[in-house]
Amino acid sequence: MRRRVGAAASGLLVVFGVVEVCRGLWIPAKAELAQVLVRRAWFAARAAGDDVRPWPWADTWPVARLRIPSLGIDEVVLDGASGAVMAFAPGRLHGTAAPGGSGACVIAGHRDTHFAGLRSIELGCEVRLDDRSGRASRYVVREVAVIDEDELSRLECDGPSCLILLTCWPFDQLAGGGELRFLVRAEREPEVTAPASSCATS
Repeated sequence: MRRRVGAAASGLLVVFGVVEVCRGLWIPAKAELAQVLVRRAWFAARAAGDDVRPWPWADTWPVARLRIPSLGIDEVVLDGASGAVMAFAPGRLHGTAAPGGSGACVIAGHRDTHFAGLRSIELGCEVRLDDRSGRASRYVVREVAVIDEDELSRLECDGPSCLILLTCWPFDQLAGGGELRFLVRAEREPEVTAPASSCATS
């Protein structure tokens, strides 16, 4: 009898372990698979010049393409930054500037998927942002900081146009959420400028 109970308990532990592993892999897998549909919608929107939803029931659409070459980051950005949106891609916060426009364009993403590479970003890194019309804007990182989630005054520009990237902090925290945010502020550069300094990828 004890052997049967022990075997049953062992079986339940194995099943529980498999379920937890699958749940842990599901979020990154969903983020990667969704990017295929999101990228298709991005190119379709570029061709059509209009909103194109990545799937019929989506309440968001691609608004920009974000690239940080030195870190290997190349992500399509969706409109809005709700949890539902950021499960699939980084999102532009409503009420902030349009990609490449005047003011602060704020883009948020999860630290364990699309914005995981931000842990290696440094001052001087080049950031590129393409809007849906095909206009490419170039930014250079001028600030990297950890802030409180309520420090809304930090989501502003020192100059006429900037790009702010936000994700949760610390990067290696197991539980989601928390009160701290990792902020990257990049200032828009003129159309003709010297190359940005290289930055580490380690």
